[in-house]
Amino acid sequence: MPVPKGGVYTYYPGTAEVPERSAANFHGVSYKILADVRIDGPDAQGVIIAQGSRFGGQALFVKDRKLHFVYNFLGLKPEQHFEPGVLEPGEYVLGVEFAKERQGERGESHGTVKLYVNEEVVAEGSLRTQTGHFALCGEGMSIGRDTGDSVSEQYAPYFPFEGGEIAKVEVSIGDDAYVDLEQQMMAALARD
Repeated sequence: MPVPKGGVYTYYPGTAEVPERSAANFHGVSYKILADVRIDGPDAQGVIIAQGSRFGGQALFVKDRKLHFVYNFLGLKPEQHFEPGVLEPGEYVLGVEFAKERQGERGESHGTVKLYVNEEVVAEGSLRTQTGHFALCGEGMSIGRDTGDSVSEQYAPYFPFEGGEIAKVEVSIGDDAYVDLEQQMMAALARD
């Protein structure tokens, strides 16, 4: 049974990697990721959520006392990277929101990404996301670490979250996926 196109999903640390085709579908839609996180001190670091690999993917992580969001578009350089100021010890809701605004010539989605610390937007900019899956096999979604090939060159493989705690990660997927009805009809007619 396929994953529904929209909805709210909750993920927890310490669980197995979720295969991409079974996880929340980030492709071609608006979405929001919110993580309940506690930072214990200046040494806190690691992946909060990661999906994909160096050939395409996204990761929300803490490094050098800052929250980072990286979107790796098909492995093309440079990575799309967003980061705010320093995170002091404390409890936070850390997140990222992508608002899809248009579809590109090659099916990719273009829009605005906002990085949140609690309710405050701390960084924002333009983002291009890929419509196709990040990987043909493996490289699913991980909470509290990046279980496969690193999404970003900014951290080493695995990069477990340490120096704090992730309580949960909530993912909200929009129902604004672009469906090319003409293309679907042509494919159906080609099969007949």
